[in-house]
Amino acid sequence: MHAPGPQVDDHMTVDVALSVLIGARVPHLLLRDEDGRCAGLVTRAQLAAHRGGGPWYGDRTRLRDIPLDRGPFTSSMSFLGEAEDAMRVRTLDVSPVIDEYGFALGVLALTP
Repeated sequence: MHAPGPQVDDHMTVDVALSVLIGARVPHLLLRDEDGRCAGLVTRAQLAAHRGGGPWYGDRTRLRDIPLDRGPFTSSMSFLGEAEDAMRVRTLDVSPVIDEYGFALGVLALTP
């Protein structure tokens, strides 16, 4: 498990989130809801795919308005093997690890 890395609010625009991701030189951002709980995970590829990607897109498109991984997330109480199996079934390379209240503790990443 790695540190959670940068976390941004889910009401941030796609353009600003992409700038944060590039500036922080990280492969993903964790999204927080209005209570600070983990609301999702978004990658550079997902942001780039939606940035200017269709007639519905505008410079005010919010992260909460695009399709991305919104869970279920890996519980801090999960066994590693179970978490890995769940990630493989959902074809995820990374998954937020959350506590019992929904706050991000870190990120679990599969190695090839």
